[in-house]
Amino acid sequence: MSDNVHLGHRARKRFGQNFLHDQSIINHIVAAINPQPDEVLVEIGPGLGAITEPVADLTNHLNVVELDKDLVERLNNHPELSKKLSVYQSDALKFDFSQLIPAEGKMKVFGNLPYNISTPLLFHLFNFADHIEHMHFMLQKEVVKRMAAAPGSKAFGRLSVMTQYYCNVIPVVDVPPECFKPAPKVDSAVVRLVPKPANELTAKSTKLLNQVCTEAFNMRRKTLRNCLKNIMTSEDLEALDISPSIRPESVSLQQFITIANWLHDKKEQ
Repeated sequence: MSDNVHLGHRARKRFGQNFLHDQSIINHIVAAINPQPDEVLVEIGPGLGAITEPVADLTNHLNVVELDKDLVERLNNHPELSKKLSVYQSDALKFDFSQLIPAEGKMKVFGNLPYNISTPLLFHLFNFADHIEHMHFMLQKEVVKRMAAAPGSKAFGRLSVMTQYYCNVIPVVDVPPECFKPAPKVDSAVVRLVPKPANELTAKSTKLLNQVCTEAFNMRRKTLRNCLKNIMTSEDLEALDISPSIRPESVSLQQFITIANWLHDKKEQ
């Protein structure tokens, strides 16, 4: 049996499939999710059910979003799991998570995210952040590093700013390649994202905040003055008490919010 065939399912490159099989890592993730019997739980990309099964054991019902129709069929026909699952065959990038929002309380979201869609998927989920208690994702270690990076570090960029705007970011555990079948060529890590309360989200337009970050980090080696010259002058930056001569990676989350809010007010005038 080739390494790519696991429990009768061949991992598909185009879906970025790597299946987790390390029991101690699985236990660690399930403990971090801490599923309770009546919660609304949502798993993205359940794959062969490595995390689905232990979570389902601890809860009454689990929603899963899976694109691969063979895996959907497997889950729907699973002798124990199928009774507890609502399976949505869908691309998570296009899935409307608002249909799962509970009448009371919040959702818990988790998954082993395909590396090729992890960033756009995170941005999609941030739209529902105020209805989410926390998220646990297996990602490329490099991506987790960027999400958690502090200003002044090389890894700090648009993903850091936008993730930290919406959530508190807590790295949970590193996961080496041999914990998967087939083993990916990169190290992975699990991250815990805890959405911030609404009163901490002070950007007047998150679209503008994202736009400022995109402009700034497009040319991260240049000074802020050069990076943002299409949208503001050095004098504008100085008026906001932000040095035009620093590089984007030295700008704090709060300073990015200040710039975005200044732009928002200017457009409103």
